[in-house]
Amino acid sequence: MTEQIKQHMGPIEIGLLLFISLCWGGSFFFIEILLDYLPPLTIVTLRIGLAVIVLWGIVFLSNLQRPQGVSQWAALTVLGLLSIALPFSLITWAQTRIDSGIASVLNATAPLFVVLLAGITLSDERFTRGKIAGVFIGVLGVAVLIGPEALTGIGGSALGQIAVIGASFSYALAAVFSRRFAQMGLSPTVVATGQVSMATLMLVPITLTVEGMQSYIFIPVAAWASLLSMALLSTVLANVLYFRLIKTAGATNSAIVGFLMPVVGTSLGIALLGEAFSAVQIIGAGLIGVGLIVMDGRWVRLVRSSKN
Repeated sequence: MTEQIKQHMGPIEIGLLLFISLCWGGSFFFIEILLDYLPPLTIVTLRIGLAVIVLWGIVFLSNLQRPQGVSQWAALTVLGLLSIALPFSLITWAQTRIDSGIASVLNATAPLFVVLLAGITLSDERFTRGKIAGVFIGVLGVAVLIGPEALTGIGGSALGQIAVIGASFSYALAAVFSRRFAQMGLSPTVVATGQVSMATLMLVPITLTVEGMQSYIFIPVAAWASLLSMALLSTVLANVLYFRLIKTAGATNSAIVGFLMPVVGTSLGIALLGEAFSAVQIIGAGLIGVGLIVMDGRWVRLVRSSKN
């Protein structure tokens, strides 16, 4: 196991892993800045609207095969809803009620839901003792993080945390659903472009109806920089590089990004936004992290192999 990790995770792959974690973990920081100037749905729609322009440029310049037929576009519509429109909207709205660091930690629960859904629906993704134990520990961490507020009457903070958990569940549904794209012959870049396109088409009318047209005259440069960074770095570049990382390092090693994202999100929140974690929140976040490590199993095997 040690040799396998060394072989696939060279300096380039490690650099990509850290950069992708920074881009995805940094999106929570960018959202926090933008919420001072724009409502949630508008932020999401602008983010993916800018991203889809760049993604289609990449598709055409690379002369990639585009989606064909109703069935492929219908599947991309479902994927766009589950992996983009719904979770992005839930997380952005949630950050009107909770800090970016808490949001990034709760977002890391997506693999827990993937294990549950895959174990139930996919014949080649069976439950193991490690996976069951990891999910149990992770759920316990979520319960600690949300706290007794969920039992005594759901307030703003609890609603925000539940919204992020809902987003994580949506990501998990998307992960299981996306398995069907392996047989479609579409490149990962085209799949990403298609799902962002359909999500944009869904959100534009909803955003205009719910939040109306916004005035962008008084938005400062820092907010525009955050929006462009979130669209170009967190949504376009990070996804393209992630697919490259999967190709060179493998899906298992690439999944380490899920462990690094909450570290980046909480670090940026504490260092640049003045956010703070209570002792209970630290315990809850720690339990989620332990649950992910136990569920992943690779670290346990690595420790065991080093002792032999």
